[in-house]
Amino acid sequence: MSCCSKGNFNGGCCPPAQLFTEEICGNFAAGTQIVWTTAEEGVYFEGTFQIFNSASSAANVTGNIIDVNGNNTVVTVPPGFTISRSLANPATLNITAPAGTSGTYCITLYKRVLA
Repeated sequence: MSCCSKGNFNGGCCPPAQLFTEEICGNFAAGTQIVWTTAEEGVYFEGTFQIFNSASSAANVTGNIIDVNGNNTVVTVPPGFTISRSLANPATLNITAPAGTSGTYCITLYKRVLA
């Protein structure tokens, strides 16, 4: 039995988990596209998803954020606006942009790594 299973953290046996962030940004154009998906479910405990729809866009852009349980969070972004949403256990971000639209997205992902 290891000291960690005995709950002996004060003796220095079990260091706390390290928190890491990853940031992914890019551009989108007209069409429906998966802009991010996790390779392994449950790696990220939270994510912040930001979508900017250019002021010169002709229509709203829709972001669909899906968590590891398949729950959807839909974000509608009018031209000239940026909208952010945070979500626990994210798995995928899809963006649907009608013809004549463009913009950017940024995703900040948070994960715990046991040392």
